[in-house]
Amino acid sequence: MSHSSSRTAPQQADVVIIGGGLVGASLGVALAPAMQEHGLRVAVVEAAPLPADLETPWQPSFDARASAISRGTANHFAGLGVWDAMAERGAPIRRIHVSEQGRLGATRLRAEEFGDDALGYVMPNAWMGRVLHHQLAELPLDWHCPAKVEAIDATDAGHRLTLSTGECLEAGLTVLADGGRSGLKERLGIESRESPYEQVAVIASVEVDRDHRGTAYERFSHSGPIALLPMDGQRMELVWTFAAGSEEEALALSDADFLARLQRSFGDRAGRFRRLGKRHAYPLSLVTASESIRPGLAVMGNAAHALHPVAGQGFNLALRGVMDLVAAIEAGRVRGDAPGAMATLNDFEARRRGDRDNVIRFSDGLVRLFGRDHPVLSHARAAGLIGLNLVGPLRRTLGRRAMGLER
Repeated sequence: MSHSSSRTAPQQADVVIIGGGLVGASLGVALAPAMQEHGLRVAVVEAAPLPADLETPWQPSFDARASAISRGTANHFAGLGVWDAMAERGAPIRRIHVSEQGRLGATRLRAEEFGDDALGYVMPNAWMGRVLHHQLAELPLDWHCPAKVEAIDATDAGHRLTLSTGECLEAGLTVLADGGRSGLKERLGIESRESPYEQVAVIASVEVDRDHRGTAYERFSHSGPIALLPMDGQRMELVWTFAAGSEEEALALSDADFLARLQRSFGDRAGRFRRLGKRHAYPLSLVTASESIRPGLAVMGNAAHALHPVAGQGFNLALRGVMDLVAAIEAGRVRGDAPGAMATLNDFEARRRGDRDNVIRFSDGLVRLFGRDHPVLSHARAAGLIGLNLVGPLRRTLGRRAMGLER
């Protein structure tokens, strides 16, 4: 991994990735064959300073949260050569249990039904980031860190990026993978369509008094959806969704009172909750960029779409986007097209459109269906949960979608 020094002449790059978080780092790793076999010139611009040892969480996306990694995402990481290292800290999801508070009916999915040992995995974001950056350190990347993009200007050949270090980059393809934090989308005139859910997710690690046996729970409670994801030992990742404002009361509770309230809302199916880690709160919205491609530009990850965590699809969707962009770049190379050519980017968009729209529709529909407290809807939801247990094809479709094996 090369660290750039200040130069006066613009540096040329075929691909510049803005953002070295989970999505940007995954893209860098996925471009490794093109760098090594075809001399693709790739640069990464990251605002957070890179620590010397990569042992501590340092980048905003490598925070206290964990991500639900689908079987399909694990397969992609295996293809990139990083899964063995990641799996050291990944907890397998062997079962998924979906239920609604106060209603009969539940849906249960088991990995063995699909001929696999796991439906997916729960992976600490900080560990994923560490593994990806260890892999990036072995690649011939031009790494600009810490640096911010101060100006981005379209050129005939792509974009000229002016960095806070005083350097200039001439990029054939610029990839916005900065999570939308930098304001670059707005400077480029790319609007974000935002639909606030008026909800806040409270995320924490909890410990249960018995073996979770790799079971992930989705519980639609009166206060909002509760997800529990299996982690190492008897720990589980809690994602509890509250109506905006009502989370403040839960955050103010002592650990013991918070666990007691969680026990009342969730019930005993996972056992007794007995220890609680630090609580973090995140407001929730459905955010979609009005444009995902332009000549010489691709928008990816949370910069392109931020989803509700209820279906656990956000990072899985983003990684499929990474793989589709790399496939489009490779197909373009065969045709003789540059990574930033519109033929390449139109190919990328064609690969993404159906998957992206389906996942957004599915996640948003799930939130809106279970986010309304209405007697008729409640009966219909309960019947639907029971029905899913009885109808094989629907169960298989739901299971394969949860595993990231069906778009």
